[in-house]
Amino acid sequence: MMNRMDTPRVPNEAKIRYLDGDFQILSAGDFVRCAVTGEVIPLDELKYWSVSRQEAYVDVIAANKRYEESGREA
Repeated sequence: MMNRMDTPRVPNEAKIRYLDGDFQILSAGDFVRCAVTGEVIPLDELKYWSVSRQEAYVDVIAANKRYEESGREA
């Protein structure tokens, strides 16, 4: 029999405000999604984002792809 403490926790998406060199968690969660690929990025692995676009990227390749698509600063 499961009790309340045994119930598996379902990961949920965080709401983030991206700042220069940091980010602020607006709504608690475990991950964000890459704006280019849609891949899940655990918050403790989040390294790439755009302040001007307010979006996260899974890696430098995705960030560069967005930069090239837009023709302006990421």
